[in-house]
Amino acid sequence: MVGKKDLVAWLEKIQGLLSENRDYLTQLDSDIGDADHGTNMCRGFDAVAEKIQAAEPPSPAALLKDVAMTLIKKVGGASGPLYGTFFLKAGTAVGDREELDADALYELFEAGVNGLVQRGKAQRGDKTMLDAWFPALEAMDERRAEGIGSMMKGAAEAAGEGMKATIPMQARKGRASYLGERSIGHQDPGATSTHLIIQAAAELWS
Repeated sequence: MVGKKDLVAWLEKIQGLLSENRDYLTQLDSDIGDADHGTNMCRGFDAVAEKIQAAEPPSPAALLKDVAMTLIKKVGGASGPLYGTFFLKAGTAVGDREELDADALYELFEAGVNGLVQRGKAQRGDKTMLDAWFPALEAMDERRAEGIGSMMKGAAEAAGEGMKATIPMQARKGRASYLGERSIGHQDPGATSTHLIIQAAAELWS
């Protein structure tokens, strides 16, 4: 089962992985974007950590909604509204539950991904973060009967494969789409940060 303390640990783990990969994310974004994805994501999750340390929310749902509002305020570019929407929808899906089993955790991620689709209007193959989220969600669905550990391990592996699959794609959404065929051959930074977020959960809960 995953409770509020586990979710807090996940957010702290995300902060650490993003910090370790700040320059890498920025380099990826410099190839096909504004060269600020690493900086923006770190700024957002640093602010999340500060907010939680100052006053930890009373429930999992409240925690996720606080994360959403903080990311929307602190993360620049498209990533702030997108990741903010993810956590907002995830918090709504949690409802009043204090602990989440594999099915409830899947519902959290499913709601978040559906929020991304609604907000970003992207599809699979557009060379966006969804190219990591969709395979991760499918892996969760396939393995949730095996428990949280197996589910998240499968999700991280699938997200990594999805992330790498963005390299040969031509971008059809976002700043990278302006490059046309020149976007081919570069890994999408949003798919990469998505992989880190899922990897953080897998490392903690597997």
